[in-house]
Amino acid sequence: MTRPFARLILAALPIASLAGCAIVPPTPKPMYSATLPVAPVAPAQATGSIYADQQNMELFADPRAHRVGDILTITLVESTQASKKAATATNKKNGNSITAPSILGHGLKIGGRTADSSLASNNSFAGDGSSTQSNQLNGEITVTVAQRLSNGAMIVQGEKWLTINQGEELVRISGIVRPQDIGNDNVVLSSRVADAKIEYVGKGTLADSNTRGWLSRFFDSKWMPF
Repeated sequence: MTRPFARLILAALPIASLAGCAIVPPTPKPMYSATLPVAPVAPAQATGSIYADQQNMELFADPRAHRVGDILTITLVESTQASKKAATATNKKNGNSITAPSILGHGLKIGGRTADSSLASNNSFAGDGSSTQSNQLNGEITVTVAQRLSNGAMIVQGEKWLTINQGEELVRISGIVRPQDIGNDNVVLSSRVADAKIEYVGKGTLADSNTRGWLSRFFDSKWMPF
């Protein structure tokens, strides 16, 4: 290794160490409109009648969400827990002994010593691993009905941005809801949402401080040769 090349490597090490502290914050997916865009409808001309369609009030209709654009509240009751443990132990021993052959009633000797030989081997392996993970998410988020399917089920989606001090928090959910799962208070549990996609991510100082740098992740990855 030439001296200039060695100096270049030594100069690059501090830069690489600082780069290991770099933060790559999670990037949420692009924001989407809660409901499909609908072209505005021009109000009908007044005909002199007392009844006006623009001021229609459904006094006896079901207050639960059932049309595109209706608002629905989802209560987040997500709780998962997983545990896995594995243990393996193996042991193998081999032993072989060969007695020196006899010639005319006398054992074969080499250099005055009996030509006996023996071979022994011992192999053992022990491995143990365990993994435990638990997640919990509670709260409420209000969504809108984006599409109504032919079977009556509704595709709902919505998101909530919270800006607190030096950080931002995003809660986003989408999925399919059955009308019969919606309570009288227009609330449905997240455990009743089919094909649910729930995102909870953050940006800012607090999120950055809880994210490892790329160089630190490399030393713990499978690509690290040591």
